[in-house]
Formats: sequence, structure tokens, C-alpha cells
Amino acid sequence: MSETTQITSRLGAIVRSTSGNFLEMFDFFLFGFYASAISKAFFPTGNDVTALMLTFTTFWLGALMRPIGAIVLGAYIDRIGRRKGLIVTLAIMALGTIFIAFTPSYATIGMAAPLIVLIGRLLQGFSAGVELGGVSIYLFEIASPGNKGFYTSFQSASQQVAIIAAALIGFAMNLALSPEQIIGGGWRIPFLIGCLIVPFIFVIRRSLQETPEFLAQKAHPTAAEIFRSMIANWAIVLLGMLMVVMTTVTFYLITVYTPTFGKNVLKLSEFDSLTVTLCVAITNFIWLPIGGAISDRIGRQSVLLTIALFAFVTAYPLLAWLVATPSFAKMLAVELVFSFYFGVYNGAMVAALSELVPAHVRATGFSLAFSLAAALFGTATPLVSTSLISLTGDKAAPGYWLMGAAACGVLSVLLLYRSGRAVTGAPARA
Repeated sequence: MSETTQITSRLGAIVRSTSGNFLEMFDFFLFGFYASAISKAFFPTGNDVTALMLTFTTFWLGALMRPIGAIVLGAYIDRIGRRKGLIVTLAIMALGTIFIAFTPSYATIGMAAPLIVLIGRLLQGFSAGVELGGVSIYLFEIASPGNKGFYTSFQSASQQVAIIAAALIGFAMNLALSPEQIIGGGWRIPFLIGCLIVPFIFVIRRSLQETPEFLAQKAHPTAAEIFRSMIANWAIVLLGMLMVVMTTVTFYLITVYTPTFGKNVLKLSEFDSLTVTLCVAITNFIWLPIGGAISDRIGRQSVLLTIALFAFVTAYPLLAWLVATPSFAKMLAVELVFSFYFGVYNGAMVAALSELVPAHVRATGFSLAFSLAAALFGTATPLVSTSLISLTGDKAAPGYWLMGAAACGVLSVLLLYRSGRAVTGAPARA
């Protein structure tokens, strides 16, 4: 096979494998952006803050299913194969999306409405627990030597495309519908579009080929062997989780929470919040492969440690500067700095975590570490940020949450590389 054919084949595999990631983040972002409208449809408490917090709690409870999905579906992927596992995760994710899109409001069916929405979120969380890890491992195993960081970065890059698409749909809806119409049911339109995308993604993903590395394994572990391996490697999973916390908190802060922060806290227009989110998604897409490629050249440790330290030092001061005199320009500037932190750090982190976990349980180990970080820290960011501001009266309080995430990144990287368990992306410079 010629080099050109190999490159084309790998590009096709990237598109097919990351298509499910697109749907996952498309739905996650929609839930965050339309949180206010969803809260009125399913949690009409009479108090806007309480209703919003119930909505974000539902968002978070769905994320708590991610570790369970990581273990159950991760074991399936490690035992049966990457391709089949990614098709199963897509089916479960699609079902959750359908539940949210078509559930009648509280005014129509009462308490059944929030319960069905919660079930939809639980299904999405269960699927997401291994979707991201499965795709990351797939890209890691098809990457050419010396380019693991660059290839795996496209797992997260595909999610930025979803955010761009969701933001553009939001722009179109704001032009076509009034705020009352959006709250009255127009918010469902993007979810319906997500449902229409599902069959197309199924067709794409069914054409995936199994990775040569998985096929080359002489034996694949049973579910019991995978569970025992996770227990034996608990320290790697724990430190891997702490390394991922920086990624998940930053990501949910600058994407899912940004629209709510801009509208409800900074009192900026919906158009301004959408514009900032769109710009963040574009710069995320740019920085992710750059971060991965840099880590391929100079090693993962240097990239991860440098970015985490910068985030720790600047997170609260930047937000304090923003909330002192809020404006579109200042919000954009701060979010773009955080976008730089997320993109470069995550570009290196995905490959680092893939190298860290044992190869025979790679999908399970990666997914468990990542899903724990997302469930306990990342997807809790909108809820924690709303609570911190409400409790302290400090609009910059989410900066403390990001500082804590950055501290987790610094600590985990130092411990992982001191123990010699992590593998640098550039062996000659390790």
C-alpha cells in the first residue's frame, strides 16, 4: 500500500470513528445551552435559580453513569473489538437523545416528564462512559509511529465541530424565533436535528475496520480478567483520573457553562454568548492537534505540566477581571485563554493516558479514568459554578474550581512521571 493510500485510509478512519463523538457533544452542548428553557419545561419550581440547578443536577446525574458505562462497555470493547463496541455505544446514545427530544413537558404529563428526561440523560451518560475512550484508543492504535498525540487529538477535535454546528443552529433559531417561542418548545428543534443525524452516523460507523493492534492480540481478556486488572491497577486509574480533571473542568467551563454564565451572570446577550462559544469551539479545534503534535516532539510531561501551572496561576484573576466590568470583548478574551489551556493540555493528555494504561485493557482503563474525572468533576462544573456564585456572591468563584482542577493536573503529572509509569511521546527526549 502506498504512503498516500495509507494516509487517506487513516483520514477516513478518523472521520468514521469520531462521528459518534460529534453526536455526543452535540447533545451535551445543547443541554447546557438550552438549560434555562429545559428547566422551565421539565422543572417548573417557580424559582428560576432552583429550576436551573435541578436541570444541571440532571445533567450531572447522567454523568455519574459514565464510570459504569466505562467498566461494562469498556470490557465489551476490550473483549469483542473496537468496531463492534463503538456501534453499540452509538445506539445507546441515540436512544437517550430521542427520549429528551420527544418527552412532553411537565405541564402535559407531570412528574413523568423529568423522570423520562433523567432516564435519557442516564442512557447518554452510560454510552458516553466509553464512547470517548473507545474512539481515543481506536485512533491511538491506528496512528503512525511518532504521531500518537496528533492522531488522538482528533477525538476531541470532532467534539468542537459539534459545538460549532450547535452554535450555528442557535444563531439561526435566534433569527427565526422569539425568546418566548424558543422557551415554548423551539429548543427541541436542535435535538430533533440530532435525531435525524443518527442514521447517517450509523452508516458511517458500520464501515469501520478493526484496528490491526487488536487483531494482532493472540488472546483477549474475559470480563472477569478485565475487572481484576482494573482493581490491580487502581493507582494508575486514580492518577489518570486526576490528570484528566484539568481537561474536563476546563472543557465544560468554556463550552457547556459559557452560555449560561454569559446570559445569567454577566447579563450579556444570547447572541454574545453564542458568538463566544462559537469562537471557543473554533480555537479548541485549532489548538488540540497542535498540542498533540508538540507532545509528540518534546514529550507529554512538559506540555501537561506547563499548561496546568499556567491555569492554576491565572484562572481566578482572569475571571475577576472579567466580572469587574463585563463586556463581550473581555469575555471573549478570557474564554480564548482558557481555550488555549484546554486545547494544548488535552492534545497531550489523551495520548499520555492511552500510553499509561495496560494495553490488554486499554479501552476499559482509559474510559474508567476519563469517565470518573468527567462524572465527579467535569460535568459537575455547571452545577458547582452556579452553586459557588450563589453561596459566595462572587461571580468569579468558578475560577476557584478551575484552579483546583489545574492543581490536580500538576500533582498527577508529577506523580506519574516520577513513578516512571507514564510514557513520553518522544522517547529520545524522555
